[in-house]
Amino acid sequence: MPILAEGHLLLRVLACGVCRTDLHIAEGDLCLIHQPLIPGHQIVGKVVDGATSDRPHGMRVGVSWIGGTDGTCPFCRRGEENLCDNPVFTGYTVNGGYAEYVLVRSDFTYPLPDVLDDTHLAPLLCAGIIGFRSLRVAGIQPGERVGLFGFGSSASLAIAVLRHWDCEVYVSTRGEPHRAQASALGAIWTGTEDDKPPIQLDRAITFAPSGAVVVNALSSLRKGGIVAINAIHLDQMPAFDYDKLLWGERQIRSVANMTRQDATDFLKLAAEIGIKPNNVQVFPLDRANEALQAVKHETSSGPCVIVP
Repeated sequence: MPILAEGHLLLRVLACGVCRTDLHIAEGDLCLIHQPLIPGHQIVGKVVDGATSDRPHGMRVGVSWIGGTDGTCPFCRRGEENLCDNPVFTGYTVNGGYAEYVLVRSDFTYPLPDVLDDTHLAPLLCAGIIGFRSLRVAGIQPGERVGLFGFGSSASLAIAVLRHWDCEVYVSTRGEPHRAQASALGAIWTGTEDDKPPIQLDRAITFAPSGAVVVNALSSLRKGGIVAINAIHLDQMPAFDYDKLLWGERQIRSVANMTRQDATDFLKLAAEIGIKPNNVQVFPLDRANEALQAVKHETSSGPCVIVP
């Protein structure tokens, strides 16, 4: 049982989504900072101690990847808290939600809409928020042609926002089930990871931790287009032809974490337009390893969620 600290809430975990970042941590792609470690950063919890006037006892709140910032570094002072020099990462620098109880900073929790249950809310708290930030980093405007390269949990939620913005969505991903899901959710074209969309794209977001996928996305852009890389870990970028692929003021941008404003805006929009993850697969806490394997091998047709 975590010990309550000032400015924190003790939550009873109701559900915790399983993210590919958890897999990167568990398999050593990201070096361990805190050992031993309880992973998990897509947490739906109920306040059981440390309650405040705006976070009363029994309230259901959400917790995401960014679990705290220093508020004083140059990035925080510029309103770029996602780039904070001294961040707290839930389930990475502090213990996370693969547990019955978790200690979290009160000011980095989010009131949750009543329209969804715990297991359908959990994937929104990272996959949904970081996908939404990726759309912002890519500079997407309503009605544009947007490519999604890779189609896991985050992309399957981002496509709902894109359709709400009247964008044409083109999806390039491995696995026929993912392509079928993308079509069902409104993509007007789908292809394999090696296929090129039939038209030039205004924007693209990559969701696979692969440098080759970034180059494939870049090769699909019009002049002045932008690729946003939604990945905390990426294998080596292959060499590519500058004159043919990057010249013409095309841009590659990385997506780093998220801000509290991203979370607030996305959760509000999700409630307004009815974003709901499909085919959520629930695992009890003692089968957390199976949930990580399902993410690794993409054997689940939807997000994986742990319920203590």
